[in-house]
Amino acid sequence: MIPARPVDSWWLCAGAALVALAALLAWVRVAAPAGPPRPARRAPVIALLDIGIAVLVIGIAMRWARIGHGPFLSMFEVLASSLVSLGLGWRIAASRWPVLADAAPMALSLLGVMAGWMLTVSTADTHLPPTYQMSVMWFHILLGKVFLACALVAAGLAGVVLARTRERGRRWFARMPGDAVLDAIAWRFMLAALVFESLMLIAGAVWAQDAWGRYWAWDPLETWAFITWLALVAAVHARVTWRVAPRQGALMIVGVFAVAFLTFFGVPFVTLAPHKGAV
Repeated sequence: MIPARPVDSWWLCAGAALVALAALLAWVRVAAPAGPPRPARRAPVIALLDIGIAVLVIGIAMRWARIGHGPFLSMFEVLASSLVSLGLGWRIAASRWPVLADAAPMALSLLGVMAGWMLTVSTADTHLPPTYQMSVMWFHILLGKVFLACALVAAGLAGVVLARTRERGRRWFARMPGDAVLDAIAWRFMLAALVFESLMLIAGAVWAQDAWGRYWAWDPLETWAFITWLALVAAVHARVTWRVAPRQGALMIVGVFAVAFLTFFGVPFVTLAPHKGAV
């Protein structure tokens, strides 16, 4: 007999489905040949995303109360918490820079992929190892999520720049500012991402010292986190030194985000030696 799934898992899956629907609706709205003004087009997408995030928060709170720890360990937990942090990060940025809301199809597509992935993985309960029961871990995780949210915002704008190399993309995003404007905004977020990732690595080293008695050991996750930092530094350096064109800059941003995504959602779950006690 198949055991019943906990109620919190249903809440989390429902929240993920709503986020995926928001991504789909964003594309439907932008591809519509005619319709209401942009703010009216964006409103249903934003509302659906907000509801999805709220449902995810409720699910995380229920799961946290039931198993006694936050969403730190399994792929299901990490994807759920990342949908909340990345979704909130994008929403806050979009409320400050309305132009970001017009790039919703690109940014939310990445969240939609994560949401769909989350619906396919195991929802099994996890147990928090002793190495995760340290306050500095919270700073490490929070800084990492802010870093990835900044990179997501930049990647969304970079996606618009690249999409406009095609006729259909130019038509869909014709009302957005020029590539140079989007490029400038995107690199502001990449600079913020560099600051937060640097702080994340420092906090991670402090956590490692408290948890395992060493600041750095070149385990796979630490190594890939450092590779991500190097890729981000190289991209920022190239952008400042050679003043690359917006399209080349967009390719660099997408490349850095891809490496960061692999580091966050790939390495910890495929390596035989993840952070000790992490999985």
